[in-house]
Amino acid sequence: MYQEEKQLRKMGFQSIAGVDEAGRGPLAGPVVAAAVIFDAHYNNPKINDSKQVSAIERERLFIEIKNSALSYAVGIVGWKQIDDMGILNASKLAMRKAVMKLTPVPDFVLIDAVAINIIDIPQKAIIKGDGKVFSIAAASIIAKVSRDHLMMNYHKKYPEYGFNQHMGYGTELHLSAIKKYGACQIHRMSFAPLSDLLSANRSR
Repeated sequence: MYQEEKQLRKMGFQSIAGVDEAGRGPLAGPVVAAAVIFDAHYNNPKINDSKQVSAIERERLFIEIKNSALSYAVGIVGWKQIDDMGILNASKLAMRKAVMKLTPVPDFVLIDAVAINIIDIPQKAIIKGDGKVFSIAAASIIAKVSRDHLMMNYHKKYPEYGFNQHMGYGTELHLSAIKKYGACQIHRMSFAPLSDLLSANRSR
């Protein structure tokens, strides 16, 4: 998990940011990205891909990472922009936002899966990086928990959809609620399952 950062430090890079996003797949809510920079000597073997960590442990590590990182930042792109630009471009925008909020500005960026093309900052995209690279794994936890907290707040406004249970993903519960109540303000209308369901309802 630490090899990428170690190799980059041998090459002279010191401020190395790991970047990841959460929320590409859901039918509702924003996509949230995080960027994290650690001191060269920090390590924590419990930090892993957010999907491999229990919800309780993610919350604990969320606090630990925020308290231990040299710098961390979150970037958010809402559902309207997702509908306008597509989820891939929205995800990249959220990641760029997170990176550009970091202080200090990183001198190298490690990203999960996709290149985000920030001018003047070298970068490397790593397939399944959230399970291979320490700083990306930490970013995946910050992004996931930050997004979950947002969705829990949306649940208070739209309790009929059960966002506190599925975080906007297309579960049977969520799809049933969409069939019953239609879409709410935070739904991504460009996503096929949602638009297909609503079209079916209108044609009845």
